[in-house]
Amino acid sequence: MGLLLSANAAFCQKFNLQKMLASGKLAGVPASDIQPMQDGDRKGITIKNNVWLTGSNLGYGTIEVDIRGRNEFLHSFPGIAFHAADTSKNYDVVYFRPFRFRDTSSVHRTWSVQYCSLPDYSYERLRKEFVGQFENEILPNPKPEDWIHARIVISKDSIKVYVNGMDKPSLVTKNLQSRASGQIGLWADYTTADFANLKIKKD
Repeated sequence: MGLLLSANAAFCQKFNLQKMLASGKLAGVPASDIQPMQDGDRKGITIKNNVWLTGSNLGYGTIEVDIRGRNEFLHSFPGIAFHAADTSKNYDVVYFRPFRFRDTSSVHRTWSVQYCSLPDYSYERLRKEFVGQFENEILPNPKPEDWIHARIVISKDSIKVYVNGMDKPSLVTKNLQSRASGQIGLWADYTTADFANLKIKKD
C-alpha cells in the first residue's frame, strides 16, 4: 500500500494513490467516482466523495498531502479524515473551504480551514459555541483554484495545520476526541477534489 521512504524514517510512508486505486485499496465510493489524474508532476486521483484507505490506521503523527478543491461557492470541502472508528459518522476531519480563501469578508476568510470531530462536534456546533477556536484564515491567502500543500500534525492534545510550507500553523486547536487511532480517509463531502503526494509519518 505504501512505499517506505528510508531506513531512517521507518514509520514514514508515501502512498501511490493511483496504484492503490488500481489494486482496489481505496473504498467508500463507486469506482466511477474515483479517477486517476495528473497535473504536471503531481500524479494522484480525483474523487467525488469521501474515499477511505483500506487497512490504514494512524494514532498520532503527521499527514502531508497536496489538495486541490474547486472555486465553487458552498460546493468544495476537501480535506483529510482520521481516527475513524467507522466511515459513516465517527471520525475527525480537517478540511478546507477554497471558496473562502480570498473572500472579501474578513469574517468569512476565517472559515478557510476547519477541524471538527464527528458526530459530537460538527462545524455548526463549534462555530456557535466556540467562535473562532476551530477554524481560521490561511495566510498568505491561497488562490481558491490552486493546489495547496497541507501538513496536519495530530497529537494527543492538539491538532495543528500548516499550509504551503509555512512555519506558522494556519490552525491550532485542542484535540476533541478520545479515540487514539483509526482509519484514514480523503474527504470531499459529496464534492469534487484532487489529491496527490500523500505521506504519513507515525510518531
